Amino acid sequence: MNDTIISVKNLKKTYGKQTVLNALNFDVERGSIFALLGENGAGKTTTVRILSTLIQADGGTATIAGYDTSRDASSIKKVISLTGQYAAVDELLTGEENLMMMGRLNHLKGEVVKERTADLLEQFDLIDAAKKRAQFYSGGMRRRLDIAIGLLADPEVIFLDEPTTGLDPRSRRNMWKLIKRLADNGVTIFLTTQYLEEADQLADKIAIINNGKIVEEGTAEELKRIIGEEKLVFEFRNSASFNTAQNLLEGQINDNDMSISITTDGTTEHLRQLLNAFYEHRIEPESVKFRKPTLDDVFMDITSRSGKGAMIND
Repeated sequence: MNDTIISVKNLKKTYGKQTVLNALNFDVERGSIFALLGENGAGKTTTVRILSTLIQADGGTATIAGYDTSRDASSIKKVISLTGQYAAVDELLTGEENLMMMGRLNHLKGEVVKERTADLLEQFDLIDAAKKRAQFYSGGMRRRLDIAIGLLADPEVIFLDEPTTGLDPRSRRNMWKLIKRLADNGVTIFLTTQYLEEADQLADKIAIINNGKIVEEGTAEELKRIIGEEKLVFEFRNSASFNTAQNLLEGQINDNDMSISITTDGTTEHLRQLLNAFYEHRIEPESVKFRKPTLDDVFMDITSRSGKGAMIND
């Protein structure tokens, strides 16, 4: 039997005439990593703010560990931790001092604060930097310290809102390892992200939010099966060929690496037809390859089918 720790039913939120959440529904199992995936303005941060009791919903219900967000805010705050998109640490204090200060603010006993601080500094690989001011920390170190602070009170649920925003690739992967370790220790992780690879690597369950509602949810593999078809990826060596090919093909365009991905039936006949068309237009791709569907394909397909809502700061 599944142990649901977060339950959201028909949640609604509007700002003026703009509907941000439109009958939102999902459940999160205890000890899992749940990823809420969506574009800017889709409603991710608004959802986190409601669940963390920072704002009230206009309709529907949301419960965490059995507590209602609209009636039991004080109880919910005792079982959750929230880490926003940017690390909120005091730069004038050392890493150790930041942890000690937040422990006192959480009304933890002195011995408990000392013990938890020492454990968290070790767990988050911050012992060597414990006596250094946070202003001298790298982005990845600040992120680790921020999450460590949130764990002082031993929460059951951690909300990580865009946890790897602004981090370099190495720091991002280190953060992924840390998040997985937290989940392995029984902490429920509620993750919002725009990084599709991040959701693919981490999440036990992914929900895609668009226009304020969940349009698809499941494991990464289940979502990929929605697309089903293989993709043909053409990469080009010069912008002239790339631009001409865009007029011939309907597909997913990546300007950064000058590539176009299109759906294919996987037959050599389909590939031959495409290469003949390129030859007639004097286009020669640098490379051609088949690949399986990715979360990028799923996301692009679902959001294009669902329609794109007005962009606001959600």
